[in-house]
Amino acid sequence: MMTGKILHTDTTKEDANYNLSVCILASGSRGNAVYISGGSASILIDAGLSGVEIERRLRSKGLYPEDLDAILVSHEHTDHIQGVGVLSRRFNLPIYINSKTENAAFSRLGNVHIIKNFECGSTFTIKDLAIHPFSISHDAEDPAGFTVNQNGIKIGIATDLGIATSMVKDHLKGCSLLILEANHDVDMLINGPYPWPIKQRIKSRTGHLSNEESKNLLKEVQHELLKHVILAHMSEINNTPQKALSEVGQALSCSKAQLDVAAQDECGALLHLK
Repeated sequence: MMTGKILHTDTTKEDANYNLSVCILASGSRGNAVYISGGSASILIDAGLSGVEIERRLRSKGLYPEDLDAILVSHEHTDHIQGVGVLSRRFNLPIYINSKTENAAFSRLGNVHIIKNFECGSTFTIKDLAIHPFSISHDAEDPAGFTVNQNGIKIGIATDLGIATSMVKDHLKGCSLLILEANHDVDMLINGPYPWPIKQRIKSRTGHLSNEESKNLLKEVQHELLKHVILAHMSEINNTPQKALSEVGQALSCSKAQLDVAAQDECGALLHLK
């Protein structure tokens, strides 16, 4: 098959004992990106850092931007799309994005390799990955969360949530790995330095989940086969990893799932699910 890409062999990536590999390259208000591979297909969900920095972080984990098959875009905010256009042009990557988000992001994406529109609620495939985008509550045009499924192994990604709707809860059930927003500690937010209108926006139904709200969501979707929960999009001003882990961890008191926090300034571990 002629793809115009040089494919690399990497035992950490191609091990046949694993179905899905996941690495959070960055998470927070200054940039978000998640790498997912099913062995045959490798994708980014969002690319909110510069193209150069995303390349650097991929290579630091033994991953190759030349091997990517697509970039998925959750919504048009800069911390999710900053590097999308340049990576698409540099590596001839298709961008999967819904039409309202495309219209809102058009001027910042520039000329790109190809646009492929999806609709929230309709599953699509990229090689061996089955991807289901679902609507979430956030102050963007048509924001999406995602589940990614391969051979019965399911990943759920739900950040930038104003509230956890019944739809969100339904889609996040049955996941082996959850990337879940824990943006702020309510007391830190209320007593912190942000202007009151911004505090109201963060706390609103189209803002971000608090630690307590993340805990309550996790209580409803956890199950015995859940292996990893990664807390994401954490505010550097209005939260701490210790507070988030302490609060959200209460939902996993009877679970063997591993709970971690995604960082803004460094990659997380490259996790393998089987």
